[in-house]
Amino acid sequence: MSVLRILTFLVAIAALCGMTSHAKAQGAASKGAKETAKEAPKPAPAPAAKPTTAKPSKQEPAAAAAAGGAEPNLIGQYGTWGAYTATPNGRKVCFALAKPSSSKTNPPNRPRDPAYAFVSTRPAEKVFNEVSIMIGYALKPGSESSLEVGGSSYAMYTQGDGLWIKNAAEEEQMVNAMRKSAEVTVKGISAKGTETTDVFSLKGLSQALDRLAQDCKR
Repeated sequence: MSVLRILTFLVAIAALCGMTSHAKAQGAASKGAKETAKEAPKPAPAPAAKPTTAKPSKQEPAAAAAAGGAEPNLIGQYGTWGAYTATPNGRKVCFALAKPSSSKTNPPNRPRDPAYAFVSTRPAEKVFNEVSIMIGYALKPGSESSLEVGGSSYAMYTQGDGLWIKNAAEEEQMVNAMRKSAEVTVKGISAKGTETTDVFSLKGLSQALDRLAQDCKR
């Protein structure tokens, strides 16, 4: 796992907190709240290596310093999902992380960076189980993306190479469906018009979230 990339992600999450967390904590899904979130800096691409075996190295002090001393710690591996904690700039962040079990592009075999799914909790900002997808390429501006799970499809807004649910009021329902389902499908369109379909196994997600709930209590 690239420590520098994950620390950059965590710092970006911390920077975003003040602009988006209050609205999400209240279950607000107003257009104004979403527009504010879109204009805020979004997380950098997710880690480039497997979370199942790697633990951030302690040999990258410069990266850790840039992240306000944060250093992600793998506290448990549950199926395909790793449970992590970190404290960027003094703010505790807990998150479950997984990579796709399968990925397809149309046209086929188009190059892209690794994709990752996150379910993040930031107790200081009263944000719990926030779902985001780092898709591994620059998304087409204004394009529609979706997350499909448990027989339902959730619209996702796009920014850079990241996806977040459009209607924050539906996020708890979506996470509950993810806890009970076998897999989730994420669809997107790149800036070059390539269509992508990523399938994430949800094996172990419920256990990972339960573990994080112990470390990031409300």
